[in-house]
Amino acid sequence: MSKIRVLVGTKKGAFVLTSDGKRKNWKVSGPHFAGWEIYHVKGSPADPKRIYASQTSGWFGQIIQRSDDGGKTWNTPGSSPEELKSPDGFPKGESNKFVYDGKVGTHKWYDGSQHPWEFKRVWHIEPSPTDPDVAFAGVEDAAIFKTTDGGKTWKELPGLRNAKGHLWQPGAGGMAVHTIILDRKNANRIYIAISAAGAFRSDDGGKTWKPINRGLKSQYELPDPDAEVGHCVHRIALHPSRPDVVFMQKHWDVMRTDNAGERWTEVSGNLPTDFGFPIDVHAHEPETIFVVPIKSDSEHYPPDGKLRVYRSKTGGNEWQPLTKGLPQKDCYVNVLRDAMSVVSLEPCGVYFVTTGVQVYASADGGNSWNPIVRDLPAVYSVEVQTLK
Repeated sequence: MSKIRVLVGTKKGAFVLTSDGKRKNWKVSGPHFAGWEIYHVKGSPADPKRIYASQTSGWFGQIIQRSDDGGKTWNTPGSSPEELKSPDGFPKGESNKFVYDGKVGTHKWYDGSQHPWEFKRVWHIEPSPTDPDVAFAGVEDAAIFKTTDGGKTWKELPGLRNAKGHLWQPGAGGMAVHTIILDRKNANRIYIAISAAGAFRSDDGGKTWKPINRGLKSQYELPDPDAEVGHCVHRIALHPSRPDVVFMQKHWDVMRTDNAGERWTEVSGNLPTDFGFPIDVHAHEPETIFVVPIKSDSEHYPPDGKLRVYRSKTGGNEWQPLTKGLPQKDCYVNVLRDAMSVVSLEPCGVYFVTTGVQVYASADGGNSWNPIVRDLPAVYSVEVQTLK
């Protein structure tokens, strides 16, 4: 029977949850890297035992961690434990240095002035579907890096910042590459999303990039309906079988494109509010998508205090609330952009984590939900692996 591994990144460490294919009983391992912020943890599709984690601290810097045994043990590729301690014994985040390529340049700051790029942390790690030693990292300030040696060294793909980077501007959560999608049918195609710059696509393996934001509307932030960059995209998702069809949860609006981002159309339909953070696609039904509506950009909790995942089986516009097993009164939590994931077992599994730190799981495509663990530290991300 297949097994499930859920990887959770939190403000105070990483947690690994495991279950068999029935998904009834769960074992919890962690915290790994206790006390450190773990922005993202993700396993390699090419080798499920290979897991990458972004370990970061405002005091001590950025470290990439890697496991080669499914999260039982971890190492810092490219650095020994001794190299990661300063003379006074404190940690120092110098593993896998992330250095912008060439002239750093500037981007727009909050006040509209130009500000130099400054590396802060790794938000997202996307392993290659075919090679466990290859992975991409989305960082803040916004850029994308690539490793081909299992995380020992990282090199920026600077073409992304050349895509009108001087016009990018941070949003409330900073300015980061928070989503990376690798096209499994075309190894040269990569989609990324940046808050608050928009969505971008590369068709040559990351050498060059183009903004793909036509049809997006941000009437208060960007009065120009034809603005190529500057949109606050919260998350994008696609089904691997249809890489030209991409779904988006924007700051406001749920969107879709059927031509790889050349033009977007709104599919918010009958949602109670079209503000939210995560969006994902059913593992077996390419037109079935999931979102979690949040009241507004200033009130980050569900409308009416009812936690509801909404599912569309028509690729948008027609939405159904999924409530069985979820709190339907006095619930004032949020679900962050990296805090939802689906798994390819049959029936499709859907997982999400709230800012109230409940990990909810559905083993039937969203029809019903169960909390599989509670009371973790504040959660940044969740990813799921299917283990044969």
